[in-house]
Amino acid sequence: MRNILIIGAGRSATSLIQYLLNKSETEKLALTIGDLSLENAQKLAGDHPNATAIKLDIFNEEERRKTVKAADLVISMLPARFHIEVAKDCLEFGKHMVTASYVSDEMQALNSDVEKKGLVFMNEIGLDPGIDHMSAMQVIDRIRDNGGKMLLFESFTGGLVAPESDDNLWHYKFTWNPRNVVVAGQGGAAEFIQEGTYKYIPYHRLFRRTEFLNIEGHGRFEGLANRNSLKYRGVYGLEDVLTLYRGTIRRVGFSKAWNMFVQLGMTDDGYTIPNSENLSYRDFVNLFLPYSPTDSVELKMRHSLKIDQDDLMWGKLEELDIFNPDKKIGIKDATPAKALQKILEDKWTLQPEDKDMIVMYHKFGYELNGEKKQIDSHMVLTGEDQTYTAMAKTVGLPVAMAAIKILNKEITTPGVQRPIKKEVYEPILEEMEKHGITFKENFTKYLGYNPDNVQGY
Repeated sequence: MRNILIIGAGRSATSLIQYLLNKSETEKLALTIGDLSLENAQKLAGDHPNATAIKLDIFNEEERRKTVKAADLVISMLPARFHIEVAKDCLEFGKHMVTASYVSDEMQALNSDVEKKGLVFMNEIGLDPGIDHMSAMQVIDRIRDNGGKMLLFESFTGGLVAPESDDNLWHYKFTWNPRNVVVAGQGGAAEFIQEGTYKYIPYHRLFRRTEFLNIEGHGRFEGLANRNSLKYRGVYGLEDVLTLYRGTIRRVGFSKAWNMFVQLGMTDDGYTIPNSENLSYRDFVNLFLPYSPTDSVELKMRHSLKIDQDDLMWGKLEELDIFNPDKKIGIKDATPAKALQKILEDKWTLQPEDKDMIVMYHKFGYELNGEKKQIDSHMVLTGEDQTYTAMAKTVGLPVAMAAIKILNKEITTPGVQRPIKKEVYEPILEEMEKHGITFKENFTKYLGYNPDNVQGY
C-alpha cells in the first residue's frame, strides 16, 4: 500500500478524501488523515479500512516530521502560510507534495533543490487557483497550436449560493474560508491591463469598479478585480497580450453593499479593539459612527452612508441583525474584520440542506489568419449539501487526481510547479468531466473593449 498523508480535515477536504478512499483498493492507497481535531479527522475517515485518523499538531516538529517521513506523498490542506514547514520536511525526506494554494516566494525558493531530488511539488491545483489554470491553458495552447495570437484573456471565479438556497438579500453565503472573504482585496491596489493600458484599483474603490458578466443559462453576475493579474503574464506565456484581467464573481449588487463595510472601516484587520469580547453587535457598529447625544445608531448609520430607510442597502444591513444590542462579539482582542466575520457567520453559514454553486468564466480574444475571434467559456457546478459542496468538489478532486498521477509516475516533471503543462491538465480535465465539472464554449466575433478604436480608452 502507498501511504498518502493528508494534513488538514477541514471543509475543503471532504470530496478529496472521499475520492481517494473510493480509489484506495484499485490504486493500493492507505490514507493517513491528520488534523488538530481528531474528531474532524475521524469524521472524514469514517470506518474505512484504508483510512487512519490521527491528531496532528503541525507546530509539534517531531510529530510532524515523523508522519511526513512515513508517507509516500503529502497533501497539505492547511492554511497557505503553514505549507512551507511541511514542504521543507518533504524535501528533506524525499516526498512528493500537493497543495491547492498559491506558490509563495518561500515555496518557489525551494525549486532548485526539489528538482535536484526529482520530486514533484504541485501547487495551485484546486479551484482558483487550479481549475482556472488548467481550463485556461487548454484553450490558450489550442489557439497557439493552430497558429493564433492571443489578444485578450479574462478569468473570473465565484463561490456562491445556489439559486434554490438563495434566501437572503445579499444573494450570498460562505462556501469557503469566511476570513478570506472579509479581507479580500486588501494589501495593495488591484493591477491589470486592458487594451494595452495598465489599470489600478485601490482598495477603497475596488467594490465600486466592477464588470458585468452574462453567463448563458445563469443570468447576470458582477466581477471585481483580483489583486494582481499581471503576474500571470509570465505563468501563461502572455507577455504581449493587450488585456489580462482576473477577478471574483458575485451576484449583482453584492459589491455595492459590501462597500458600506469598507467605507466605514469594518473590514480593517490592522488593529485590535479593547474589550471586544463584551461588545454587542450594536456597540461594534457604533464604534465607526460619530458621537451624538440624541441620534440613534440606526440614524447615524443612515446619515454616514447617505441611504434612506426604504433603500435596499438598508434592508441588507437590517437583515444581518447588525443593530442587535444583546448579541455579543465574544472574541477577545478582535480586529474589526474578525468582529464583522462573526456577525456575518450568524447569517451566511450554509444550512445542512443548502447547496452552493461554483461559477467560472473565461474570455479569450485572439487573432487567426488576420481575423479577430473570441471564445467565451464557462463552468457552473452545484453542490449536494452543506458537507459535499461544489467548493469542496472543485478544490478537492483535482488535488486528489494529481496525487494519484504523481504516485503512478504519470506526472513526472520535477520542481515547484503549477498545473499548466499538458501532461497535467489534459488527463485531469478529462477525468473531471466524469464528475460533472465541464466547460461550455461559445465562439463569437472578437469584441474587445474598444471595437471602434476610439482614442482615450
